[in-house]
Amino acid sequence: MYDHHKLGRELGLFDTDPLIGSGLPYWLPDGAIVRHTLEEYIRAAEHRAGYQHVYSPVLAKRELYEISGHWAHYRDDMYPPMRLGSEQIVLRPSLCPHHAVIYRSRARSYRELPLRLAEIGGQYRAELSGVLGGLTRVRAMQLNDAHIFCGLDQVTDEASAALDMIRAAYAALGVQPARYRLSLPGAGDKYVADPDLWHRAADLLASVLEASRVPYERATGEAAFYGPKIDVQVADGAGREASMSTIQVDFYMPSRFDLRYIGPDGARHRPVMLHRSVVGSMERAIAHLIDVHGGAFPAWLAPVQLVILPVSAAELDQAGALRRRAVDQGLRAQVSDPGHGSLGARIRAARLVPYQAVIGAREAAAGQVALRLRDGRRRDARPAAEVLAQIGTLVAAHRADLWEKDID
Repeated sequence: MYDHHKLGRELGLFDTDPLIGSGLPYWLPDGAIVRHTLEEYIRAAEHRAGYQHVYSPVLAKRELYEISGHWAHYRDDMYPPMRLGSEQIVLRPSLCPHHAVIYRSRARSYRELPLRLAEIGGQYRAELSGVLGGLTRVRAMQLNDAHIFCGLDQVTDEASAALDMIRAAYAALGVQPARYRLSLPGAGDKYVADPDLWHRAADLLASVLEASRVPYERATGEAAFYGPKIDVQVADGAGREASMSTIQVDFYMPSRFDLRYIGPDGARHRPVMLHRSVVGSMERAIAHLIDVHGGAFPAWLAPVQLVILPVSAAELDQAGALRRRAVDQGLRAQVSDPGHGSLGARIRAARLVPYQAVIGAREAAAGQVALRLRDGRRRDARPAAEVLAQIGTLVAAHRADLWEKDID
C-alpha cells in the first residue's frame, strides 16, 4: 500500500513549506512534468470532443458569487473578500460563474449549441488545517473543468459523452473507479430550494447511468448546492474514498445569470448548463495516481520514459546520441552514466522508468539496443531506431500497459 503524502516527497514530485502555508503544495520538476502531461492529455481529448478552451481570472467581485448562489450557499468555504476601494474582490471557489459570464458575453443561437467551454483553472477553498492532507485536500487547486450549454433535448447525449471521456481517461491512467454515485440533496438550507428542478436533473443523470449500464448508488446529502451530480469515486490503498470526476446537470445557474439562446422559432430560450470534470483537480488526480502506481506511472505520464544505460564509458557517446534522437522524437530520456555504479545498480536506481535501453560493446557495434521493461521483461537487441519508434507509438497511444503483446 502506497501513501502519496510520503512517496510523493521521496520521489521529488511535490513538497510543502511552512512559509507558504498548509494545504498549499508546490510542484517539483518531476511532479510538474506529470501534471503538465496530464493537462495536455485532457486538453487534447477535449479538443477532439469539440470543446473550446478559455482562460478566466481567479478573482471576481463579490456580486458575481451572489448571483451564482455561492455566496448564499457556499460562503463558509470561501476566502473572505478583499476590499479594494469601494469594491469587494473574492478568490473564486469555482469556475462556473465565470463560464456563465463568458456564455452571455454575446447573443447565442441554437446553431451554436451545444457550446462546450473548458479550462484548467485555479480555484480556492478556505479549508481548515485539520482536514488538509497532501494533495488530496488543499486550499488552492487547478481544476480540469468544463461547462456545456445546451438544449434540454441535448442533455442526455452530452452527459453520456462526458461519461465516456471519463472512462477513457481512467483506462489510459490505469485507474479503476471504486463506484459510481448519484449524489442527491439532503436536508438543510445549503441547497437551492426548487423540488421540480432537482427531480428533473436527477432523472436525467439516472437515465445516463442506466443507458451506460453503469451500476450506481444514490447518496443523499452529496449534491452540489445547485443540482445533483454523478460522482466517480476512487479509493486509495486504505479504502478511503474520494470523488475524482463529476457530471452535473444545472437548471439553476442559467436562470440566475439569465442565459438565453435564440431558438429555430426565433424566440429566446433558456439553456441547460452541464458541469463536467474528467479527472477533477490536478492535485487530487495525481495523489491518486501515486497511491495506485507507487510512482511507476503509465509510460506516457512518467517523468522519465527512457533511461539509456551504457555498460562502460566506451558506449557513452552512442548513448548520448540515442538520447538526442529520443528527445527529438518527443520522448523524455536520460543517460545513466557508468561512473555512477554497476549496470545492475543503475538498473535498480531506474526501477520506476518504463523503458531501459542497455548498450554494450556488441550493441554499439551493431547500432542496436537491448531493451528492458520496468516489469522485468526483456526484448532482444534491435536497431535503435526501431526501438524508439515502438516506444514512441506506445506513448502516443496513451496506453496503461508497457508493451504490445504481439511484439516479440
